[in-house]
Amino acid sequence: MFRDIRNVIQKQDPSIHSEREAFFHPWFSAYFWYRVSHFLYLKHWYCLARIVSNHAKRRTGIEIHPGAIIEKGVFIDHGGGVVIGETAIVEEGVVIYQNVTLGATGKEQGKRHPTIKKGAMIGAGAKILGNITIGEGSKIGANSVVLSDASPYDTIVGVPGKRKSKKSF
Repeated sequence: MFRDIRNVIQKQDPSIHSEREAFFHPWFSAYFWYRVSHFLYLKHWYCLARIVSNHAKRRTGIEIHPGAIIEKGVFIDHGGGVVIGETAIVEEGVVIYQNVTLGATGKEQGKRHPTIKKGAMIGAGAKILGNITIGEGSKIGANSVVLSDASPYDTIVGVPGKRKSKKSF
């Protein structure tokens, strides 16, 4: 696990020059403590899972609910202010920048948070809310507010988030 996450950090962040330096990246610490809290959550030790999760939040500024599912190869750069809710699913290879929220709208029961498919990129300050799916390889622009599904390889920008025409690139 440690080698995998260090490799992801080195690949995604050009300011990291060695595996040893990657060990001190905030995402390394946040991911480690997320894994511990998620393990405890799956064992139904909810209070202890929250204690571990809150410890990681204080150390890194990255708040990940212990019930969220984060796959290998996910990278959070400049993680301060990132919030990932309980029923969120973040698949392999997703890149998330600072101040992103994967949250609920407050109206749902059960699955309330987004699913982010493989290889998507979520720009700084974006808010993705509700039980929606962001398709594989999609890009969500900085400060966008997304309340509906994005198809694979879409680019979504604005408030509210709208699909950007491929002709305008």
